[in-house]
Amino acid sequence: MPRAKPFVFDPSRYVPFRDRRVLERVRRIPRNAITRHPNPDLHIRVLPDDMMEFTWLTDMFYRIKTAMDEGRRCVLILPNPAHTYIKLAALLNRFRVPCHHLWVFIMDEYADQDGRIAPETWKWSFMHAFKTFFYRNLDPKLRPPERQMVGPTQRNFADYGKLLEDVGGADACYSGPGWTGHLAFIEPDAPEFASASLEEWLTFGPRIVTLSPFTIAQNSLHGFFGRSGDLAAVPPKAFTIGPAQVRAARYRLDMSGITTAGTAVSWQRFITRLIWHGPVTPLVPTSLHQLLKTDVIISETNAADIEPDWEVGY
Repeated sequence: MPRAKPFVFDPSRYVPFRDRRVLERVRRIPRNAITRHPNPDLHIRVLPDDMMEFTWLTDMFYRIKTAMDEGRRCVLILPNPAHTYIKLAALLNRFRVPCHHLWVFIMDEYADQDGRIAPETWKWSFMHAFKTFFYRNLDPKLRPPERQMVGPTQRNFADYGKLLEDVGGADACYSGPGWTGHLAFIEPDAPEFASASLEEWLTFGPRIVTLSPFTIAQNSLHGFFGRSGDLAAVPPKAFTIGPAQVRAARYRLDMSGITTAGTAVSWQRFITRLIWHGPVTPLVPTSLHQLLKTDVIISETNAADIEPDWEVGY
């Protein structure tokens, strides 16, 4: 047989980050090296898969309870893993924790082709999910005023960053990387986040953005949209907080534990490596955490070595 010749190609032009040498380097990072990082304030841990949600859940409970005990506000920026909020409400109910001091800011929300933000009445909106799974499951005697559950709307989105500042800023911001490496809906290929430099990009605040085709594909696999790959079911735009709100939070927890319907298939396995061990760049938005003090948790499944598996297709 003739000697095999290497087949070398550039990533698709649709892929936001395309440096082949970096991509190959991070692709090879083994499980036992994934927690190493030169920033001593960036703490990366690998946890058993079944500890990922528990770790986040107990952190939220701890911050709400501690703030109540200390007689101060608790301001959280939250994402949309909806069912976790049922468990948070159950914990607060069980331990009878009054939440009148709690303020929540939803970090992102869908929008239509004209940039109109999905209303809370739309059953697939993040705010609808949050109130359904958390607020309405919280004992009415423990609930904060509903106005303290803040989500982006057509009326407030332009002032969303100021609304957060007016209540003292975020005590904690919780996030997890998307397929593109996005944080909230801070997309690497959204024209609305185009910048002349990393320094400028880091100052950007909330805005309406165009969703990446990869994000639309990712979300089309979500149960909310039927787990069927229906690209047309996912709205084309979204509202999102900006890098400035992430940086300003007093505590940050980033989580990489998503798999496809509980299998070993995960689009987070590669992007997790690029986020924490590639360059800090707007082309990989969650990489901004490398400059900050952040706790990072990665599931064993997503930390596993990236290797070909000829026994598995899709």
